[in-house]
Amino acid sequence: MSASRLPEEPIDLQFTDVLREVRWPANKDDLVDAARAAGASNEVLAILDGMPEQDYRDVAAVTALIGSNYGPGLGI
Repeated sequence: MSASRLPEEPIDLQFTDVLREVRWPANKDDLVDAARAAGASNEVLAILDGMPEQDYRDVAAVTALIGSNYGPGLGI
């Protein structure tokens, strides 16, 4: 997928594409860096940047937090 097309995707697909590229475990900075490298939208960057400073063991740990904080539309 071209990074320039990523912001055109629905937000849940952007998260899927970004999190697929992350090396786990990862901290918040790793997630934000991966999103920037993928060309994610400002909305995705802001959500990831607003996450707690901690280590996340896998995709499920991140998506559970995103879904619980930002509503059912982001249940990835």
